[in-house]
Amino acid sequence: MDYKIREIHKQEYPLLDNFLYEAIFIPEGIEPPPETIITSPELQVYVERFGESKDDWGLAAEVDGKIVGAVWVRIMNDYGHINDETPSLAISLYKEYRGFGIGTAMMKEILTLLKSHGYEQVSLSVQKANYAAKMYLKIGFEIVKENEEEYIMVYYL
Repeated sequence: MDYKIREIHKQEYPLLDNFLYEAIFIPEGIEPPPETIITSPELQVYVERFGESKDDWGLAAEVDGKIVGAVWVRIMNDYGHINDETPSLAISLYKEYRGFGIGTAMMKEILTLLKSHGYEQVSLSVQKANYAAKMYLKIGFEIVKENEEEYIMVYYL
């Protein structure tokens, strides 16, 4: 599958709401939550006023002119928060585009971008049952904390 990874444009920031919803891990056999769940304060930290902070960075994956995925970071007090110098990462890809290496390519691009801007590390939170946890480990993220349901992972740049 031909795809392009590029910087997300300001007029595309509203799409982050869609990708935030897509990023919610829904285990097999569980009913998906309503899309309005993304309006909750603990999820709004990922997208609210994105682009207004110097620590907001985002990339989009494009196939045939359509944005099919996004990866973005910001320093926020989210599930994967480590400290106030470490951006937290969110990544999402529409289901039909998973399994083609696009997610891995987006991750590698955002890590390169962050390193080039002087960040020392990036963090994320992922549920243990989420297949993406294996991808993060393969890329080089390390588990720094865990509870019953999720890992907090860090990638040292």
